[in-house]
Amino acid sequence: MTISKTASGKAAFPYTIEKRLQIEYLLSATALSQNKQSDGSDVVWGLTQTPKTLPPRYFYDDRGSQLFEQICELPEYYPTRTEAAILQRFAAEIAQLTGACEIVELGSGSSTKTRILLDAYNKLGYPLRYVPIDVSAGILESSAKELLADYPSLVVRALVSTYELALERLEGSRLATRMICFLGSTLGNLNREECDLFLSQIANALNVGEYFLLGIDLEKSEYLLNAAYNDSQGVTAAFNLNMLEHLNWRFDGNFDPAQFEHWAFYNKSESQIEMHLRSVRSHTVQLRALDLTVEFEKGETIFTEISRKFDLNSMQKELQGHGLVPLQVWTDPNQWFGVLLCQMQKTKSVSVTA
Repeated sequence: MTISKTASGKAAFPYTIEKRLQIEYLLSATALSQNKQSDGSDVVWGLTQTPKTLPPRYFYDDRGSQLFEQICELPEYYPTRTEAAILQRFAAEIAQLTGACEIVELGSGSSTKTRILLDAYNKLGYPLRYVPIDVSAGILESSAKELLADYPSLVVRALVSTYELALERLEGSRLATRMICFLGSTLGNLNREECDLFLSQIANALNVGEYFLLGIDLEKSEYLLNAAYNDSQGVTAAFNLNMLEHLNWRFDGNFDPAQFEHWAFYNKSESQIEMHLRSVRSHTVQLRALDLTVEFEKGETIFTEISRKFDLNSMQKELQGHGLVPLQVWTDPNQWFGVLLCQMQKTKSVSVTA
């Protein structure tokens, strides 16, 4: 695509939305289906372990996605609004540090935070090029079209893919450099081994001098953490229990959510919130499509999710170990959340701004 320039040097795109949007499938429909393990083999494996587990992806049917959006608006759930406030305050500084760059985002969601970054780059007159990555083509297309309608100079190349495959196959940036974004403290859903592998994949995807923008939830009082995952309105509990309804629909099951209770707590030794579904009595569940019968004892749990909380100094050392050197670290006044801008280079001093 040829990019024209105005007299001021700003990029101009007198094209329709369709001409500014490219959706590329790195995975075929068959591969996507296999990646999602639609055969339920992950469910069978998890429910036959001790302790029992379920993959967090089963949170997200339509109802689960709606509930998660509600969680993000809860007064007790600080991460979303705190990270957004940090970006609002420091997005201009991020744009100044990177200069014009292609923004690659792993999981864009409703693109609220993406807009904060795009506004900052747009205000500086930089060309806007955005590469969102997700396994859902529908989400990618709808969110991209909303962005393209609001940013006339934006060009979007959406990748329908897992993060891992997309990072392996990223093309060279059409701009001077690129910045991979991983916001929302999604990193906290990975255990230590998965986190180490993920950071290696990020480092391998970046050329020397390119950037990585990371948002992480920080360690804080157990009271605040427990309240965030045990909200007074019971939305998080409904979100957790809805996983059982999703399994019923998908695999012809007879889970009775009334026979389970939401159990979330902060595991201080592991610095992580753990979410479980706890059986309130002994009973039997069948998932007929999987030919699976599962026995539950009273008090037995299904482990559904972790949300790790990070120490800034430790995380900076871990990033440096992968060649991702923090250029700048921003926090909120309470130091509840951190946003780190890293660069693939050998050494750089680090400062913290609250």
